[in-house]
Amino acid sequence: MFRLLTPSRLASTPSRISKLFYSTKMSFTPSSILIFGATGNIGQHITSAIVGAQPKFDKVTIFTSQNTVDNKQDLLKSWSGINVVAGDISQGKDVSAALQGVDTVVSCVGRGALNAQTDLIQIAEAAGVKWFFPSEYGTDIEYGPASATEKPHQMKLAVRNYVRENVKSMKVTYLVTGPYIDFYFTMHPSVPQAGGWNVKAKESVLLGDGNGKVGFCSMRDVGRFLAASLRHPEASFGKALKVQSFVCTPKEIQAEFEKQTGGGWDVRFTPFDELKTLESRAWTEGSPVSTIFTLRRIWTEGGTLYEKNDNETVGMGPGSTDTLEWAVGQAVANAK
Repeated sequence: MFRLLTPSRLASTPSRISKLFYSTKMSFTPSSILIFGATGNIGQHITSAIVGAQPKFDKVTIFTSQNTVDNKQDLLKSWSGINVVAGDISQGKDVSAALQGVDTVVSCVGRGALNAQTDLIQIAEAAGVKWFFPSEYGTDIEYGPASATEKPHQMKLAVRNYVRENVKSMKVTYLVTGPYIDFYFTMHPSVPQAGGWNVKAKESVLLGDGNGKVGFCSMRDVGRFLAASLRHPEASFGKALKVQSFVCTPKEIQAEFEKQTGGGWDVRFTPFDELKTLESRAWTEGSPVSTIFTLRRIWTEGGTLYEKNDNETVGMGPGSTDTLEWAVGQAVANAK
């Protein structure tokens, strides 16, 4: 069962943060964690991993809207022992009240709320929060020089720039996961040329020549990596941690789908040059799928291939992440 905290109860909650600030050389263990965007697509996985972590964190609180409290009771009740603060993320007083006694913030806000994070970061540092994870999960927005001009990256880049220029004492960590394999499988009905797998119809569209490697995370693993990062603060402070479940090609994904479902698939390809043309046209026309084309182009051209990942930095060694076989099995089961 969750506990709903009111502003008056928050005001009377004593701070559990040490009065002594720490450096990266001093020991720090998160004890009071506040999560924004906990009930969203990736937020649910991150929250579940933090709540289910062993040993348990001392206190986990989520900040959400009253509408969510009213309409997602089953989800909230599934997170045993959490505290819930109902408020408006755009109201500084609500956010400030929720941050009392908090030492670590995890933001899981969606793309539409990324800009709001600069205010959250400012308020958090002023409230004495020691560690902040912005909502960074996904494509590496600083992979190379071209990343600075990619349109879908601009809001996240603005958050990083704000941190560099304004944050003085609070530690900030970015968890870069690459694309979620769960979403990569999805074939958008209006633009199948953007790639994906329709399991029921046994239809697929592979990007490029199908041989380009892409680094993926399952959404479940994103949560695991975040919880693991919380256990390794001194190795995570101030870093953009690059983590991955596995690396594979579209053809390898196709082979696994055929292995688990049998043959008879209609397999098509969107060549890389065609993908770029479709991307350019989508932006020119103001299409809502523009971002999909851009991100999938970045992934197809190798934008998730790192010289080294940080899995082991946060204690996630070989055998501790989901596999392609597992991910395809989930997609097949969900299609039934």
